[in-house]
Amino acid sequence: MTSQTPTATVTTGDGVRIAYRFDGDENKPVLLLSNSIGTDLHMWDGQVPALTEHFRLLRYDARGHGASDVPSGPYSLERLGRDVVELLDALGLQRVHVLGLSLGGIVAQWLGIHVPERVDRLVLSNTAAYLGPAKQWDGPIAELLEAPDMQVTAERFLRNWFPDRMLRGDDQVVEGFRRTLLATRREGVAGSWAAVRDYDLRRTATLIPNPTLVIAGEHDTVTSAEHGKELAATVPGARFTVLPTVHMANVEGQAEFLDTVVAFLTEQP
Repeated sequence: MTSQTPTATVTTGDGVRIAYRFDGDENKPVLLLSNSIGTDLHMWDGQVPALTEHFRLLRYDARGHGASDVPSGPYSLERLGRDVVELLDALGLQRVHVLGLSLGGIVAQWLGIHVPERVDRLVLSNTAAYLGPAKQWDGPIAELLEAPDMQVTAERFLRNWFPDRMLRGDDQVVEGFRRTLLATRREGVAGSWAAVRDYDLRRTATLIPNPTLVIAGEHDTVTSAEHGKELAATVPGARFTVLPTVHMANVEGQAEFLDTVVAFLTEQP
């Protein structure tokens, strides 16, 4: 049975509602998709038709984003990871594939390190084991919380995410991401930036036992191809692929991204 459920919520142990939705055949393996900062579960909309040919998709809005609650104050990577574990628990899912991009890829690393038994295969896209030094994040966090709105931060994100050719004119996909950014509460972005500021998985990523694919963008200025190469060298047995994209590889290089992900997740052992 193919299903496309409306957004529902679960409530975490610390009282935060996390919004989620399923798409696809209930009998197919579940693939959890985890998002970047400043986006919601709709960042994967363009990839849903192809992915649901193979998987039942579980998408969710990270705390601070989309239809999920927006607690104030800094978030920790552990809390973001626990949100996913509690979501899986609430839905009765013992083991899923995980595809995370950017911050979603950092959360995916945490899952592979701390709850590998809940993960089948991991895809870590446009992400890194470390994005320090930590103090570089304090200024942007303070500036954002003092800003009147998300306007300046939204434009900065878009320049970091997409190539110039997509930013010129009125690309409808880019406009969708812009609308989401402008609607995102500053506290959610700042709280998530704090998680990025405080994390360092350069040593512990060696503990990931799951089959892992690392995808990097050749022109990514946020999490560089070198970041991806270092991460792939850290995770035992990880594969490494570089796509000719900036940060949002799933959008800019959609066809090649989907081919790479589906081939890895469906490969027979």
